[in-house]
Amino acid sequence: MVPQVKPAGRPAGTTRRLVAVTAEGVASGAPLMVGSKLLQGWLTASGVPLALIGLIPLAELPYTLKLFWAPLLDRWPIPWPDRRRGWLLLMQLLLVAVIAAMALLRPSTDPASLTAIGVAALVLAICSATQDIAVDAYRTDLLPEAERGPGAAAAALGYRAAMLAVGAGGFLLADRYGWPAAFLAAAGLVAAVVPFTLTAPKLRPVEHAVTSLRQAVLGPAREFVRRAGPNRTWQLLLLVLFYRWPDGLLSAMAIPFLKLQGFSDADIGLVQGGWAIGATMVGTLLGGALFAWLGMNRSLWLFAIAGAAGNLSYWALARFGGGFVGLITAVSLENLSGGMVGAVFVALLMSLCNPRFSATQYALLSGVYAMSRSVLSAPAGVVAERVGWPGFFLFTVLASLPALLLLARLAPWGEAEARGAFDPERDPT
Repeated sequence: MVPQVKPAGRPAGTTRRLVAVTAEGVASGAPLMVGSKLLQGWLTASGVPLALIGLIPLAELPYTLKLFWAPLLDRWPIPWPDRRRGWLLLMQLLLVAVIAAMALLRPSTDPASLTAIGVAALVLAICSATQDIAVDAYRTDLLPEAERGPGAAAAALGYRAAMLAVGAGGFLLADRYGWPAAFLAAAGLVAAVVPFTLTAPKLRPVEHAVTSLRQAVLGPAREFVRRAGPNRTWQLLLLVLFYRWPDGLLSAMAIPFLKLQGFSDADIGLVQGGWAIGATMVGTLLGGALFAWLGMNRSLWLFAIAGAAGNLSYWALARFGGGFVGLITAVSLENLSGGMVGAVFVALLMSLCNPRFSATQYALLSGVYAMSRSVLSAPAGVVAERVGWPGFFLFTVLASLPALLLLARLAPWGEAEARGAFDPERDPT
């Protein structure tokens, strides 16, 4: 059991740390939108067949497979400016170069052109996924316990702001000045983060640094099991898997539901685009503020319940209707609560990582979470077809029960931190 920790006031340097993780969130969100939405828009405008555009997501596989090379960042840190910012700086400079180079491409149906675009998209995804490993590790190593909630919120805000800037602003620039200008602007946004990376707070040297690749590969799992205990290890992994499962189920069917309800593409685009992102950002801010007051365990409980209530708003829309006002209400509540859930979830993952292996452990945990949005959410369409929309949305609410049952054991209301969280005072290594 981890003793309660009640932080007194704001630790020195809090503002610098929060600014740093916000900036790195921007650097993380921008390349993802470049390689997906922006590139898809350019290819479509250039007359590339839809069948070929549909292959672009294959270039994003590095985001799923990044856990396999995350140990390399633990084993071979780049020491300047520190063990995490060295990798951040390298990846950001490479991303600026790759995105700027993509502005020189000329999409067409010519095989050589399509090959060049595919290679560029793959290189972009590899650099971006590697940067994500370093971003997650730096944030985990940098933030003290009292700042995990606000830090997770700040990182998510930067991430969402970059997605909005590249996703919305990029299309506006493309419409007025052409697609190359949109890509150059995105490269400029990543370049603007480089000074923040150089001046961000420096990490303290880690004790017992990783000294071999074998240790970097096997050490993270062994340390995690030794710290949490064999029985609690699988329970913690199940919590990571199930905590955001309701969100994954709803996301899989939200657009089909709205389309079949008769909402226009314009209404869906407006509400699910800018409005939903705005509601998520507000929810993220609210979640970070409440986390600082409630602590980890109570936030996990209350935000999970809020997430289920947000999904329930879709049940009300399916059951009673409500037109555009009902749509706005449902999307607002779901994304507001989703922002809160996201903030505490990132804080939970950070709390479960040991600074020695934070790159690998965070990548492994986020990989477990990714299964809830892919494998566990895959039957969403089948469930919706069999039980109807009201029944499906009730199912997404009930999907919160496994996580709540696990919280009763792993994160009791009266304790400050989830059992199995990293505590430097009892680090067995």
